Amino acid sequence: MVWTFVFGLWGLSRQDSVWRDEAATWQVARRSTGEIWHMLGNVDVVHGCYYLLMHVLFECFGPSTATLRLPSVLAMGVAAACVAIIGRRLADPWVGLAGGMAFGLLPAVQFYLQEGRPYALVAAGAGIATLLLVTLLQGHGRSAGWAAYGAAVLVCGLLNWLSLMMLPAHLLTLIWSRAERAVWTRWATVSATATACVLPLVLFSRSQSAQVSWIPPLTWHMLIGPAVLLVIGGIGALLDRPRAGRLSVAAVGLPLLAVPHIGLVGLSLIQPLFLDRYILFGLLGLALLIGAVVGSLVAAVAPRLPRAAKWVLPAVLALAMAALLPQSLAKRSPASRVDDVKAAATDVRRLKKPGNAVLFVPSARRDTKSVSPSAFTGLHDIALVESPEKSGTLKGVEADPARIRAAMLAQRRILLVTDAPGVASPLKGARDRMKTSVLKKYFRAVTDDQVRGRRVTVYEQRTAAR
Repeated sequence: MVWTFVFGLWGLSRQDSVWRDEAATWQVARRSTGEIWHMLGNVDVVHGCYYLLMHVLFECFGPSTATLRLPSVLAMGVAAACVAIIGRRLADPWVGLAGGMAFGLLPAVQFYLQEGRPYALVAAGAGIATLLLVTLLQGHGRSAGWAAYGAAVLVCGLLNWLSLMMLPAHLLTLIWSRAERAVWTRWATVSATATACVLPLVLFSRSQSAQVSWIPPLTWHMLIGPAVLLVIGGIGALLDRPRAGRLSVAAVGLPLLAVPHIGLVGLSLIQPLFLDRYILFGLLGLALLIGAVVGSLVAAVAPRLPRAAKWVLPAVLALAMAALLPQSLAKRSPASRVDDVKAAATDVRRLKKPGNAVLFVPSARRDTKSVSPSAFTGLHDIALVESPEKSGTLKGVEADPARIRAAMLAQRRILLVTDAPGVASPLKGARDRMKTSVLKKYFRAVTDDQVRGRRVTVYEQRTAAR
């Protein structure tokens, strides 16, 4: 846990940068509870519980990158601790320690370890649920343990309903370990109850499926990464010498790794959903299986070199850290994310003049204003009709193209906040095409700053436009 905490605190602020996904958390967390509920009826209901949690934290500790990301750091630490305890209970201390420390080193874990989004919390919940299941299967728990297991599954489902794929993974663990009938009955009861409680969220979120329409269809090259992970996990499972009827690292870790990845591939054949963050919790299984590999190595060295055996894990960790150091450094840089919302706000603050207008292309880039409203003081958002807070959206409601055009032509100086060329998507909406067309025809760019995936351009009108 401490190992993972240290990794999480290392470079936590990423030079005080916040990228677009975290900007959504930031702006929603600063709204009132009523405004959040209003928004969830229109968009992002799948993250509703997380937004409410972050709203409370922002109210208590104030908005900052530390408040935004520390919950993920703490959650990943808890997840790592769960891996360590499970490995120790099912095998030996070396397997547990190696698995727990390997979890904190995994590149995907290091990325979301410092992310102001709910995926680390889901991983922690899945780790707690899996640890409770192992405890119950070993005969150390009673009714309270099953209730706690159901609560952990429920919380995970409310944070991200795709985490319910841990249930078929746990089902395979029960089959593999040949659980008793009483265990089956209780597991089925609490699992069905938790699923039923999450089901309304699942059904309602389907009405907001347009939010994920940007995810590309599944392709073969997208399966290379999961295939590599499954191969590594398979090796760990074989070294654990799995045997039917025995609760082991392989019986817990391999299903937890394989089922979410295979399940998401299956869902993506119906609707594109394949993003690794949705099944980040599956890496708990990978870490357990890596722990089994290191544990097997220690067991192989111990009979011949007893004193050297205790140095196997430190040596493996040192090699892994050296190999992953470039990635670790990169993930703590602002360049590791698509863009930096706060950097663009700094440019706006520097370039603006009283009475200037501001435009956003696309309108989602208004997140810069939502995260740093003080940077836009004195600027007139000429396209905006209804603010994000009042409209219950993330980007607000803009006027029709003709009205925006008229407002633009009445301005002498306009600041345009948009994406840098390297990350910009083709313009789709009539409003955005009209904005760029008017700027190109009637205005000239006098300043053009690009920083960390965002672009702030100052336009001045060429002549009196009609």
